[in-house]
Amino acid sequence: MKFLIQLLVSALSVMGASYLLSGVHVSGFGAALLVAVVLGLLNAVVRPLLIVLTLPVTFLTLGLFLLVINVIIVYMASGLVPGFRVDGFFTALLFSLLVSLISALLGALLPD
Repeated sequence: MKFLIQLLVSALSVMGASYLLSGVHVSGFGAALLVAVVLGLLNAVVRPLLIVLTLPVTFLTLGLFLLVINVIIVYMASGLVPGFRVDGFFTALLFSLLVSLISALLGALLPD
């Protein structure tokens, strides 16, 4: 049950971020739900591989390259999910930050 609630919170976060950013286009709540699932899967599978492969660059940039990895994950999701599109690099960066912030805020409002 907790997983479904987290999934809905993530989908609401995707919808909220797309509403706030003009360069992010989500066709509806179904697409947002699919984006939440795909982002979760990509963050669980692809992100750790990218972090290991780019460890020297991440170390040299004091961790700032992790933001670029977030943008790559968002671009991959936009390529995999029909009805979800991100227009540019900085838009994808802001989208990933906003989704994280909105998810954290909504998650804090929910009881354990």
